[in-house]
Amino acid sequence: MLNRGLITLLGTLAMAPFALPAELGSKPPTFTKDVAAVFQEKCQNCHRAGAMAPMSLVTYEEVRPWAKAIKQRVVTRSMPPWFLDKTVGVQQFANDISLSDDQIAMISRWVDAGAPMGDPKDMPAAKQWPKDDGWQLSKQFGQPDFVLKSEDYTMPAKGQDVWFKPLTPIPLTEARWVRAVEMRPGTPAGRRITHHALAYLQQEEPGTNTGLVTQGLLMEWAVNKNFDIYRPNTGKLLVPGARIWWEEHLHAVGEEIRDHVELAVYLYPKGQEPKYRTYLTAFPATSGSAGFGRLDIPPNSISETEGYTALRAPARLENFQPHMHLRGKAMLLEAILPDGSKRTLSYVDHFSFNWMTNYIYSDDAAPVLPKGTLIHVVAWHDNTPNNKNNPDPDQWVGWGDRTVDEMAHAWVNVTYISEEDYQAWLAKHPRPVTTAAIQ
Repeated sequence: MLNRGLITLLGTLAMAPFALPAELGSKPPTFTKDVAAVFQEKCQNCHRAGAMAPMSLVTYEEVRPWAKAIKQRVVTRSMPPWFLDKTVGVQQFANDISLSDDQIAMISRWVDAGAPMGDPKDMPAAKQWPKDDGWQLSKQFGQPDFVLKSEDYTMPAKGQDVWFKPLTPIPLTEARWVRAVEMRPGTPAGRRITHHALAYLQQEEPGTNTGLVTQGLLMEWAVNKNFDIYRPNTGKLLVPGARIWWEEHLHAVGEEIRDHVELAVYLYPKGQEPKYRTYLTAFPATSGSAGFGRLDIPPNSISETEGYTALRAPARLENFQPHMHLRGKAMLLEAILPDGSKRTLSYVDHFSFNWMTNYIYSDDAAPVLPKGTLIHVVAWHDNTPNNKNNPDPDQWVGWGDRTVDEMAHAWVNVTYISEEDYQAWLAKHPRPVTTAAIQ
């Protein structure tokens, strides 16, 4: 087991310069033959014309001025934005954008050799990206079945943060199942003022008389989180009369901007019902009867909080997305099984508020856990001058919606399964030896 007292050391090691392996050959890499393909796969989703990054990394002419900065970012693992500790927990992900050790070494050797261009004939064909007004999932699913849009909101050039919460009806006359969703601000300008946006699902469940109630999140948009694709035979249920309750966290950026948020919904074919229903769940890293909201972070301190949530039935965890604000440092997702054994599922050791990265487990690696398992979430906040993002280390910090306040929870899509299904899964996947836990 890893002692929690090592957390500061682990965080320091995570941010230390990457130790490069010995050179793999005397001939230096070139942009056209070696580097361009890596940038296409790992970088250009953000680093291209019209995307969110401040520079394009598509052509050699665009990349060359940034060569030294690129080396610094990849060697320290601050780019691409993948902040997961690769030494513990699940390591197979459907959306892994991290660089391998060999790729980091190759980019470093390329820069050290003077960032040569290479033979233009070696340049791979340009990657084709959807138009800015298109949907990323349209290539896989075709056009969405419908697109929901919130009301427009005008954010002034200066002012306090705003939480805009309009309602939008969902145009359905019969129950349908969702297989994927994609969300975004309506325009590139809108991305500048939208810190994050939530789409809560409100509907009356079949067979109940409880009235219109919130059934959890349908989707959240944040920087580096754009869509959810549910696993085969898994989805979310929509019924007639449902509506979306938006929560848009907006902030001023020095100019007046008017925009809205859009949600593209991709349905299963009519009459097709998946076996499993998934729920986007917030597991708090806080405890007590109040659950969320119990944070007390003293000035000039590193604070640790933890929370426990019991699974009401056997379940598969589909992803891990830590959520904290400017003082967020690290977050651990751990399972404590009914027999008392522990499994470290994921550990983000250098959280970045600027990148709300969603770590989506691959099909074969997604944790499947028995009923009664405690989902243990531990969060660390750095309220010291050493945190370059800290607005004021002399301030006490508590729970709150503002960026200068704090939060501590993990967003996880939870798919509940039957006991029979769990036992069948367990027969094919013997429980692994308990992994080292961070305590």
